[in-house]
Amino acid sequence: MPRRLLGPVLLSLFATSASAQVPGPAVEVPPRLKPGADEALALVVPAKGVQIYECRARKDQAGAYEWAFVAPEADLFDAHGMKIGKHYAGPHWESNDGSKIIGAVKERADAPRADAISWLLLTAKSDGPAGSFSKITSVQRVNTVGGVAPGGGCSQSNVGAVGRVSYAADYYFFTSR
Repeated sequence: MPRRLLGPVLLSLFATSASAQVPGPAVEVPPRLKPGADEALALVVPAKGVQIYECRARKDQAGAYEWAFVAPEADLFDAHGMKIGKHYAGPHWESNDGSKIIGAVKERADAPRADAISWLLLTAKSDGPAGSFSKITSVQRVNTVGGVAPGGGCSQSNVGAVGRVSYAADYYFFTSR
């Protein structure tokens, strides 16, 4: 069946609390989301974009369907609102200077907001040339707004449909001390 694009799921986005690219006060996170004691905050990078979902048959329940997460697609900003990079499938964070990292989820916690995607701690490793992101070892996704899977509209008749849900988050980038 060909993929169909559903209309964007509109969510109101509120400003995230961190607005600087330079280290600032760390947000209070559950203990399992804290980076290693040998890591220090290097950058705080606000992001705005979409979380992409696809309507699929559930593997664990015959005849049931769900919105499955596919990938993020977001722009990354500095303290002045200038675009400094992008975030996309992998998950990757790529700086405008060409440096990039790839992450792997280490821990997750429910967001304080019920209508927001979870907060994460990811391990990170360089996946490109040297630059502003190449020494990042961990990433926290916090202060999330929106991004949760669509609440309905996934059925056998629209398997393969794609939903793009607006979200915002702050990414705290850590490096080794």
